Amino acid sequence: MFRLAAALESNVSRVAVLSLHTSPLVQPGHGDAGGMNVYIRELVSSLAQAGADATVYVRRWADDLPDLVDVEPGFRVVHVDAGPVGLAKEALPDVVDDFTRVVGDHLARNPVDIIHANYWLSGVAGHRLKHELELPLVATFHTLARVKAETGDAEPQRRVDAETDVIRCADVITANSVTELRELVAHYGADPDRVEVVPPGVDHAFFSPGSQAGARRALDMGTEPLLIFVGRIQPLKGADVAVETLAELGRDDARLLIVGGASGLEGGEEVRKLEKLIADRGLGDRVTMIAPQPHHVLSTYYRAADVCLVPSRSESFGLVALEAAACGTPVVASDVGGLRTLVDHGRTGFRIPGRDPADYAAATRRILDSPILADELSRRAADAARSYTWTTMAARLRRVYDDLGAREPVDCLA
Repeated sequence: MFRLAAALESNVSRVAVLSLHTSPLVQPGHGDAGGMNVYIRELVSSLAQAGADATVYVRRWADDLPDLVDVEPGFRVVHVDAGPVGLAKEALPDVVDDFTRVVGDHLARNPVDIIHANYWLSGVAGHRLKHELELPLVATFHTLARVKAETGDAEPQRRVDAETDVIRCADVITANSVTELRELVAHYGADPDRVEVVPPGVDHAFFSPGSQAGARRALDMGTEPLLIFVGRIQPLKGADVAVETLAELGRDDARLLIVGGASGLEGGEEVRKLEKLIADRGLGDRVTMIAPQPHHVLSTYYRAADVCLVPSRSESFGLVALEAAACGTPVVASDVGGLRTLVDHGRTGFRIPGRDPADYAAATRRILDSPILADELSRRAADAARSYTWTTMAARLRRVYDDLGAREPVDCLA
C-alpha cells in the first residue's frame, strides 16, 4: 500500500519532476532540446509560482554543470551522474538504472509527495521509484513509439515495451491533446479514466501579435512574402517539406527562414542533405538557415512571417504552431496529433493530409494571395491561442496531483 502524505490529500507541495534526457536549462532548437524543454521549464515555473516546490532531475550532460541550480524559489534542477556526459540519446536506456538509483537516494534524503516523469526514459525510472518509495506516479510521454512508427519513424521494441509497462502502472497519464488520449487508448490499451488532458501553454508576454514591419526591420528583412520553419533539423520535423513547399509555390519573390539546428546522431548529415536540397532546387538565395535562437526571440521571427510551416510527421501537441498562432501568424501544418486541435482548418490556418509539398504550397498560396483571408486567419489564430496559458496548465496539473489523494493507487506488481 502506498504512503500518501497528508499534504497529498489536500494540496501537493513537493514534486519530483524526472527529465532524464533533456534539461529545462538548455536552449531549444538543437540536439535533443525542443518543445519538451520549454514545457518543463514553463510548467515547473508556474507550479512554483502557485506555491508548489518542484525539483527537476536531469542527467548530467556536461562536466562543468553544478550539482544543483536554483532557478527560482520553488524550482531547482539537480544534475544526476548517470553514464558518460557525452552519451548519445540512443545510448541513454543503458544508464536508466544509474539515474534511478541516484534519484532514489536523493529522494530518500529529500522526500516528495509525487513523481512526475516526462518521456519514456524517465517513465521507466519513475515506474521503479514509484514502487521503491511508495509514491504516486504521473507520466507524460510527449511522443509515443507506436504513433511514430505509423509515419515511418520506427523506435526500438524495448521502448514500446517500456511505454506499455509505464502506461499500465502510472496512476495518472497526462495527454497534451484529445488526440493523444485516443492514441494512448488505441495503441496501448490505456485506461481512459486514468488519462487527463492537460494542454501546454504559451507565454503571452512574449508571444503575442505585433508589428510585422517592426519585426522585419529587427531581422533586416524586406517586404517580400516570408515563410518560416522553426524546429530541429531531423526527418520527423519535415524541414525538407518546407523547402519543397517554397519550390512549389511559384513565387520568385518568396523567402523561407529555417530556424533550428541539427538533432541526433545523424543530425549533421540531415543538415547536409537539407543544404543539398536547397542547392538542387536553386533556392540558395531565398532560403536562410538560422542557428537556434533564445526562446523569447522566436516571437520576432513569427511576427515577421506571413506563414509558419509545421510539416511534422507526428506531433503530440505542436508548440511551434501554438506560438506562431499566438503571434497572429497563420499556420499551415500536417494533419496529425495535437495539430488537429491547435489548427482550426480554414479558420486559423490549414491542415494538410499527407506530406505532398504541392498541397502545402497551395494552402500557403491562398494566404499570400488574399490579404483579407490572411488577416482573418491571423485574428482568429491569436484569439484561439489566448486560452492556452502555462498558469492554466499548472492549475489543472495541481488538481490532477491533488485528486490522486482520493484514488486507489495502481499497483501493477500486485
